[in-house]
Amino acid sequence: MVVIKNLRQELSRFRSRVLAAVAFVLFCFGLLVTRLVWLQVVQYDSFAERAESNRIAVVPIVPNRGLIKDRNGVVLASNYSAYTLEINPEKVTDLDATIEALGQVIDIQARDKRRFKRLAEESRHTDSLPIRTKLTDEEVARFTAQRYRFPGVEIKARLFRSYPLGEVGAHLIGYIGRINQAEKKAMDDWEEEDLANYRGTEYIGKLGLEQAYEKELHGTTGFEQVETSAGGRAVRRLDHRPPTPGNTLNLSIDIKLQALVERLFGERRGALVAIDPRNGEVLAFVSKPTFDPNLFVDGIDADSWRELNEDLDKPLLNRALRGTYPPGSTFKPLMAMAALNSGKRAPGTVIMDTLNYSFGGRNFSSPETDRAGPKDMRLAIVTSSNVYFYSLANEMGVDLIHDQLEPFGLGRRTDIDVQGEVTGVLPSQEWKRNYFRKSPANQKWFPGETISLGIGQGYNSFTMLQMATAYSTIASGGQRFKPRLVREIEDVVKHQQRRIASDALTPLPLRPQDVDVIRNAMTGVTQEGTGRQVFAGAPYLSGGKTGTAQAVGLRAGERYRDIKADERKRDHSLYVGFAPSDQPTVALAVIVENAGWGNASAAPIARRVFDYLLTGTYPSEEDIAKTQLGQTFAPIGTPRKAADVPVAPGEAASAAASGASR
Repeated sequence: MVVIKNLRQELSRFRSRVLAAVAFVLFCFGLLVTRLVWLQVVQYDSFAERAESNRIAVVPIVPNRGLIKDRNGVVLASNYSAYTLEINPEKVTDLDATIEALGQVIDIQARDKRRFKRLAEESRHTDSLPIRTKLTDEEVARFTAQRYRFPGVEIKARLFRSYPLGEVGAHLIGYIGRINQAEKKAMDDWEEEDLANYRGTEYIGKLGLEQAYEKELHGTTGFEQVETSAGGRAVRRLDHRPPTPGNTLNLSIDIKLQALVERLFGERRGALVAIDPRNGEVLAFVSKPTFDPNLFVDGIDADSWRELNEDLDKPLLNRALRGTYPPGSTFKPLMAMAALNSGKRAPGTVIMDTLNYSFGGRNFSSPETDRAGPKDMRLAIVTSSNVYFYSLANEMGVDLIHDQLEPFGLGRRTDIDVQGEVTGVLPSQEWKRNYFRKSPANQKWFPGETISLGIGQGYNSFTMLQMATAYSTIASGGQRFKPRLVREIEDVVKHQQRRIASDALTPLPLRPQDVDVIRNAMTGVTQEGTGRQVFAGAPYLSGGKTGTAQAVGLRAGERYRDIKADERKRDHSLYVGFAPSDQPTVALAVIVENAGWGNASAAPIARRVFDYLLTGTYPSEEDIAKTQLGQTFAPIGTPRKAADVPVAPGEAASAAASGASR
């Protein structure tokens, strides 16, 4: 009985255990089924999408960047494809060792390593960075054979920007470069559509027109949908949308004229801006010295950057847009225009020029070359009388001068279609209070400070763009335009051209008879005044004004000849003008830094520009060499037809050349 009872108890416990085990198995199976239903039914769409994304990759296709051409169709910026050797630092265990090993397969110079290091510092670690660009076919083959040794290193086909004319027009064209961290952060604020269009894009416009018209030049990014294997290798293409190339910019610039002017400057520093007063189109936009934008496309190496950045001549400074200078005597016709427009002085009013003007116990003198005698407005401009304009400035006062000349574009941005323009200084009492707001003792405007404004000195400081714009307004009789570098945008896909008209501003209410007085006087400068030697024999009439502006002020008791030995302290040479006199089609302003008299250095460059535009002639090599050396102007030699002179990098490059307001 006891045995049977024990057997029953054991059997009961066994059944309980079996039931518990079955319950546990059923519970686990229920969990498995529940999970299976959750994954296969509830979460089906989500996981199917993930699986598809692992199987299918969407690869952005960067579009061809738009071309930049001059007004005659000469290509200034283009593209070409080449192979690059790139490293993804995140996928490389020992970066230095990998680069060292790569150097045994492909030639990697020290400058390549320095450039790569700088790019690595500026970029995210997930970026693929070039260690060598423009590989030859032989180098591509050598690396491909040993690619298994270098995980995280690959060869890619890239589009590269090319500037075929090198230094010519570099400041206005600009350049592109890799997108840096600051630019990536700024792009976070873009619209989603614009941001999506830059997926896969590694380069962006950094300066000049490349920067200002970035979205026109970039184009529309395409994509390629491909099926991939488990190892990530593309198996077949499923879908494809080709990229749309960027639009072409057709400029108002005549690059042959641009190259000529850059040659005429030689190794001197300065700027020139030439504008068509009939529509505001910029014909030449020169800043010297210049630089080669091709250096920046792949990422400039440290040595080249240091050389450009530390050069005393500041080749990276766009002097036409950002260089401000006292205008010297080129300011006098504007002063006369302000006097006529405000009614402060009539054209026939005669002032006795005694070569000295006294005010407040101070003597304001004239250069030794001036001649004393009675002078009306025309003669004062032709002979560049200091005393006439000293007295005029005193009569008008600083605020009236400011109010009359500010509408001409002085002391404010012209809103040209590139970024980085500075305002310059057209002084007023309010300007001085703001400028010296941290120094109350200097805020008051003293009447004696007004006197020197009349001859373009004092606080006056303008860009050549502003001066060219001001004289363009006079040449057009008061019509004003925002200057423009791009005249047309071409859609290369639709074969449509969109004309970019210069924005016409409200015309200035200048009386025609007053404009005629100024034009006539400036024409007199080229026929009987300080510009007569430069424009002798010209087959056209032009108007102009020479100027010589102090680069540094003289200390008490110091004479100009005492500082003349330092080339960078010498006076600047300036010229403003328009041509032809009766119906101007070009107005310009030019400065040659530290080059002395306006008629010796700046005016000859202006003459060559007018000859090119009005007669279609190109100066001889002898005349170009003389202009580069700043020699006294001689009559033109045997000119060449401009159409017969090619624009080429070799010719476009500058050839090496072996205080009075006038």
